[in-house]
Amino acid sequence: MKILGVIFFVLICLLQYRIWWGEGSYREINELKTKIAEQQAQNRLLKEQNELLKKEILALRKNPAVLEEKAREQLGLIKPGETFYRVIPKEK
Repeated sequence: MKILGVIFFVLICLLQYRIWWGEGSYREINELKTKIAEQQAQNRLLKEQNELLKKEILALRKNPAVLEEKAREQLGLIKPGETFYRVIPKEK
């Protein structure tokens, strides 16, 4: 009868080891849940950025004034006959 008790005790210990530290353990599952939550948050941010970029692309395609504004701001383009003035702020 003692041998049977020892066998059950060893089996319980082995099962507990697997639950807490083995493959598919509580610790591993919690780590994976955390990684999934972080990845989902990052995916949401990227989707929002994609939506903003899509709106900007549509605005550039549909409205030539927006395209002209971007060209002037980012590329420094001017129309023929215009004079470009650059204002440099005073250093304090």
